Amino acid sequence: MPELPEVETTRRGIEPHIIGQTVSRIIVREPRLRWAVDENLGDYISGEKIYLVGRRAKYLFLCTNAGRLMLHLGMSGSLRVLSRRAAPEKHDHMDIEFHSGIVLRYRDPRRFGSIFWLAGEESHPLINDLGPEPLSGDFSSHYLFDKSRGRRTSVKALIMNSHVVVGVGNIYANEALFRAGIRPDRLAMRVSIKRYVGLVEGIKSVLGEAIEAGGTTLQDFFRENGSPGYFKSRLDVYGRSGQPCVTCGLALKEIRQVGRSTVFCKICQR
Repeated sequence: MPELPEVETTRRGIEPHIIGQTVSRIIVREPRLRWAVDENLGDYISGEKIYLVGRRAKYLFLCTNAGRLMLHLGMSGSLRVLSRRAAPEKHDHMDIEFHSGIVLRYRDPRRFGSIFWLAGEESHPLINDLGPEPLSGDFSSHYLFDKSRGRRTSVKALIMNSHVVVGVGNIYANEALFRAGIRPDRLAMRVSIKRYVGLVEGIKSVLGEAIEAGGTTLQDFFRENGSPGYFKSRLDVYGRSGQPCVTCGLALKEIRQVGRSTVFCKICQR
């Protein structure tokens, strides 16, 4: 599943190609995504100029004076900037064509993404109650400490709760907890403010590094074949169960938390 760094990489990749471009038409080949795509979508945005490509959590926004197109990539979605001459393939469900001759193509083999039109300043229930962005000043150790009080949930579950903070998916939760030296199954309410300082720093650093690593692949966005080629960052614990800890050498342990894989070091994380 694309996580926040992948989505931000996508935003940065498509932005220079479509900012200031005027939409000529939208082609919806398959409207049956997680929620059905509005059959009148083309009427809303055709003739409108894109003035901003934004992101909130893992949602992308193509902003015009008439409103915003809100997209979620789901489990397997991607966006590519192509020539209008590029023939669509099996899982290419929507094209946004521009007067300049380029097309923004949405591909989603599993069809678990979503596309909504928000007219004017309209919002959407999916984004109304989200927590702060993890790289913003609103996300701090004091904020996270306050949110943890009285919660009988694990610290990993806390930071993966989008109502607490957005964009900390399973991969980056594992990595941030390792950097902070905190066991992922420790109760959130039993983590001290001092340790939350380290955890917030870990979240910000691992996400920031992943986004910057993603930036090295942006040349791949303007091509007629293949997917965006998301970054491959170095992972210290995720996907390394049984392998030696990069710090102490002990074999990493894997457990399941709410159906998700959790990998940690029993020595370095307490």
